[in-house]
Amino acid sequence: MNLQQLSTEARAGHVEELNLIAIEGGDFLIEARVKGHAHPLVDKLGKRLQVHSVVDAQRLLEGLPAVPLHLVHWSMDDEMCGGGDAGDSDLKIPMPRRSAW
Repeated sequence: MNLQQLSTEARAGHVEELNLIAIEGGDFLIEARVKGHAHPLVDKLGKRLQVHSVVDAQRLLEGLPAVPLHLVHWSMDDEMCGGGDAGDSDLKIPMPRRSAW
């Protein structure tokens, strides 16, 4: 889903939430949840859109209708060898849509 498609879906009320997903190296991916399915945002070339900070994501999403935004950090516990099942320990925090800066 590109930004234009996201805008159209959000204005139609189809976007349930936006997730800002922390990835290795301090960057973030953005995904939109539409009808229970995850749709990663892509750039003009069709590559996954990466932002370098929460503030960059907030600026990118300015002008969209109010849709809940969450910061998501996946647990690495399930990738560790020899560890027990820790259950769902992913972190999902509600974030403001506007930056304080």
